[in-house]
Amino acid sequence: MKHIKTLIGKNIMVTEAENSSLQGIQGMVIDETKNTLTIQTSKGVKKLIKSQVTLKTDQETIKGIHIQKRPDEIK
Repeated sequence: MKHIKTLIGKNIMVTEAENSSLQGIQGMVIDETKNTLTIQTSKGVKKLIKSQVTLKTDQETIKGIHIQKRPDEIK
């Protein structure tokens, strides 16, 4: 699997989540930390816990647990 250095600026969609109310949320990533992603959606800003979601970008599907690092630590 190819890893994206950072998701900031990328459009993502939550395809799976421990909290089912998060499934289907989509928007642009505006901030990223080791454990969270902050996205701007049409309904406002949402913060996602990486370990609890699977994301789809234009290029790939990413399990959040696999990117549970600071953006500068992702190879």
